[in-house]
Amino acid sequence: MNKCLNPDMDITYNVVCAAYLSQSKAPQSAPNPSVHPLQPQNGNYGSMNKGPSREFGGKKAMPPWTIRARVTNKSGIRTWSNSRGDGKLFSMEIVDESGEIRVTAFTQEVDKFYSIIETGKVFYISKGSLKIANKQYSSLKNDYEMTLNGESTIIPCEDTQDVPMVQCNFVSIADLEAREKDAILDVIGVCKSVADVTRLTTKNNREVSKRTINLMDQSGKLVDVTLWGEEAENFDGSGQPILAIKGAKLSDYGGRSLSASFSSTIMVNPDIPEAYKLRGWTVGGGGGNTNWKTLTDIKTEHLGHGDKENCLYQACPSQDCNKKVVDQQNGMFRCEKCDKEFPNFKYRLIVSSWNMSCEYATIARSSHHTYTLALLVFKANIADYGDNQWVTCFQESAEAILGQNAAYLGQLKDSNEAAFEEIFQQANFHTFIFRNRVKLETYNDESRIKATVMEVKPVDHKEYSKRLIMNIRKMAAAQ
Repeated sequence: MNKCLNPDMDITYNVVCAAYLSQSKAPQSAPNPSVHPLQPQNGNYGSMNKGPSREFGGKKAMPPWTIRARVTNKSGIRTWSNSRGDGKLFSMEIVDESGEIRVTAFTQEVDKFYSIIETGKVFYISKGSLKIANKQYSSLKNDYEMTLNGESTIIPCEDTQDVPMVQCNFVSIADLEAREKDAILDVIGVCKSVADVTRLTTKNNREVSKRTINLMDQSGKLVDVTLWGEEAENFDGSGQPILAIKGAKLSDYGGRSLSASFSSTIMVNPDIPEAYKLRGWTVGGGGGNTNWKTLTDIKTEHLGHGDKENCLYQACPSQDCNKKVVDQQNGMFRCEKCDKEFPNFKYRLIVSSWNMSCEYATIARSSHHTYTLALLVFKANIADYGDNQWVTCFQESAEAILGQNAAYLGQLKDSNEAAFEEIFQQANFHTFIFRNRVKLETYNDESRIKATVMEVKPVDHKEYSKRLIMNIRKMAAAQ
């Protein structure tokens, strides 16, 4: 499907991506019209010279054609208004056994076809126009794209068994570091966490919804993925679904991250072999809930030290805005949030952090507690078999460790100081699973690791034993 034209032929096509064209028109009402693949097979373009043709203004027009393909992605209807008038469009991506292509419909064709098209369904598509693909709006590996016109027809197809669901070339999350910034690629992973929906305003003063999710694959690595628009608003991450994204854009903002643009295809729990393999890995204990580390690993792996090369970014110089600016290559820097260009910028510092879970840590000592307006904060020294680390606990994690809520502790502190202190002493030498965030802080030219407890859970000895057995097997296999 990358090439549909014979450069030696002096003709104007009114067709889309049919490399093999039929010699007779397929009837629109026929249940099984003669179809042609989206791509030429084995590089053979010879059949394009076959069959009768008609002369139009000195150019040749080819006979009608029909293709059978599955819709893998369908956009919403978008509208525009300018000096030439108003209009609307929608696009879809279709695939058959030979390849894939983007199809766009405008105005009248939107009214005609939008309600018919369903993602995942197979259709017979006849006639259309072919043009060079605009890569700004398409991530498909195809040099051409299709436009529907007044003569185009789309008929549902019941024979769908040999039509592929989707064509993806998945990249491991661990391999993202080796890929170039702004690369368009496909990923699949288990959704480990979901952030709330936020809203931002574009330079066209249009409000857009945004949501960040966290994906993990069988490499054990995590990546942040940003969803936009309706996908962000409607996404349900409960139950840790498998998420496959075709055509995600790679960014280096704050480390490696991905953005699922409006042209990306997002599939939740897709019916493909990679999804079943990933789910089996997850059910079998792969992935866990986070990156498991010992306290010794914090020091030996320099966790929290961040990436010095990416610790700064050029931000909007406005006092109340920290949005990253875009270099216009003319001495000016544009802020999309403020919708303005500036001759200067200000540097902002990013301090990287690392999420990790202690293998099996015990409270060695708790102290430095504070009670203010029912907010509980205290520091604790946790230890595992290899090292110890001071951590800061806030509200929920502090209450989980102490076994009491902040309101009760506040009342007890005011009425019985000795009983209040006893609760902290009783928390010592209890064992939990800790999910911590660590980062490097510098004060008075002295650098040290600051660790904050994000979550505290009791030890599930059955699951912990399973993970130990898995680690033993991995070590035995490596010998």
